[in-house]
Amino acid sequence: MKGITSKELRNAWIRFYEERGHINIGAVSLIGDGTTGVMFNVAGMQPLMPYLLGKEHPSGKKRLCNVQGCVRTVDIESVGDPTHFTFFEMMGNWSLGDYFKQEKTQWSYDLLTKVFGLDSKEICSTVFEGNDAAPRDDETADLLKKVGILPEHIFYLPKSDNWWELEGTTGTPCGPDNEWFYPRHNKPCGPNCGPACGCGRYVEIGNDVYMQYVKNADGYSPLANKNVDTGFGLDRMLAFLNGVTDGYKTDLFIPVIKHLEEKSGKSYDDDPEAQKAMRIIADHIRTSTMLIGDVKGILPSNVGAGYILRRLLRRAIRYTRQLGLESSVLAEVSRIFIEQIYDEAYPLLVEKKDYILDEIMKEAARFEATLATGMKEFTKCITGIRRKNEFMAQKDPSYKPETEISGKQAFRLYDTYGFPLELTEELAAEEGLTVDANGFAEAFKEHQAISKQEGAAKGGLTERNEETAKLHTATHLLQAALRKVLGDEVAQKGSNITTERLRFDFSFSRKMTPEEIAEVERLVNVAIDAKVPVVMEEMTVQEAKEKGAIGLFESKYGEKVKTYKMGEYSFEICGGPHAANTGDLGSFKIRKEESSSAGVRRIKATIAPKA
Repeated sequence: MKGITSKELRNAWIRFYEERGHINIGAVSLIGDGTTGVMFNVAGMQPLMPYLLGKEHPSGKKRLCNVQGCVRTVDIESVGDPTHFTFFEMMGNWSLGDYFKQEKTQWSYDLLTKVFGLDSKEICSTVFEGNDAAPRDDETADLLKKVGILPEHIFYLPKSDNWWELEGTTGTPCGPDNEWFYPRHNKPCGPNCGPACGCGRYVEIGNDVYMQYVKNADGYSPLANKNVDTGFGLDRMLAFLNGVTDGYKTDLFIPVIKHLEEKSGKSYDDDPEAQKAMRIIADHIRTSTMLIGDVKGILPSNVGAGYILRRLLRRAIRYTRQLGLESSVLAEVSRIFIEQIYDEAYPLLVEKKDYILDEIMKEAARFEATLATGMKEFTKCITGIRRKNEFMAQKDPSYKPETEISGKQAFRLYDTYGFPLELTEELAAEEGLTVDANGFAEAFKEHQAISKQEGAAKGGLTERNEETAKLHTATHLLQAALRKVLGDEVAQKGSNITTERLRFDFSFSRKMTPEEIAEVERLVNVAIDAKVPVVMEEMTVQEAKEKGAIGLFESKYGEKVKTYKMGEYSFEICGGPHAANTGDLGSFKIRKEESSSAGVRRIKATIAPKA
């Protein structure tokens, strides 16, 4: 099937598996839920881990499929080549203790040959070669031959290539996988050319993982309910089916690349530097658009997932400069993704379009304000290093030149000019230098210690007693009221409580109106007047999520968590001290609403006995 569009590919995948008894479970948030210890969903199967471990899926079904967005940012610096993306989509299907190897092998083969039109005589497949802990997967190899794969196109590979398991985790499912490949051309690199040689001839199309074992401390044992986990990368598959090796030459990027060419007057194909810049801008703005527009939408900040988002946006801003463009082009690129490319697959982006574009422009304005002066400061750093090296080399021929920007200099670029450490490292590498990352970390810790001391001097130390327990309870009611008035994108970003007042920081992009403040205050007092008991219950994170508890799910919780429920008004994961009853709080009053930092608002409030 040549000339397929991304929309056609998504639909073909879902339709194929729905015809075979699967239900489309849809995509979940890109933001990690805290149960896996990662910030983002990095694989299509990640949100399904509880069900692969044996828990019944909420749908009650055992055959599932979807197209899931994923974010991986471990190699941001690699973006700019033809194949790296920070956002991508995985087409997946799963069997939860239902069908196994025979059906899956046949279906994957049928999908590739009958739906996508690949030549069965060219398809290659790799299977697990076996080791001391688990046998060779001859069963899958035999099934591959039966469906039509040539015996000489079946390759046995070691555990590092054809085995899936969670590293370091016992009691979890694992097993061999069957990977599907197709040759780009018929020019082998040598007599042993195959999918494992790395010459670039073979394209990995997707894989079927057969979870038939449980990982134990001393090896593996058979799994009672065997699962299948299939993953095919949509971006990679789309490029392959359209006969291109450059992932940016599909309909997921072509409109954006054309826009950047028109705005800059530079050619994507004829100018390698412009090509790299266009890829970086396109990728980073796509991911930023997805993260801001996500159901759990995040905003740029200096911590956690917000810091990753800030890195992406600021790196994109830098590359707009290299194209000779203003940062306003970033919002234009985002608009293309929202209106032309992902309008059907991600309708929430369309609903949140104005909000997304506004946040991108705000971050661009913040960084633009310091980028020019920050670049001057960076230039001063490297000029100073070079002058010192020249001077010392003249005095001492054996002098070893400095090649590192100090941690303090890097921290100054971060603290004063908003340069993420990784941006400074990238700039330094372009000049043949490195950055003292350990020194940066030390400077950062020093800065934090000073900030804490200053906070203590201002009376910001938390005191725990009956009054602070009441104020802490009030923060729960406050967050619930804020979410009701402003929307579910509101999330706690910080809290500080003394015996006199509470301070609550939350994600929100604008100043609250007087009417909104009054309504939030009213809702909190309604909950107080209801005089409902504050009930604590311990449960797993997954149980708390399913019951609707609010929590910082991007954080990693323990096996069990405490939840506090206040009637119909509030339900949160929390460990702090609480009042016994909402009626103990008295009268709640918002004293101040102000900006805390970019994309974060702050409320200060008090409680007092009712007259």
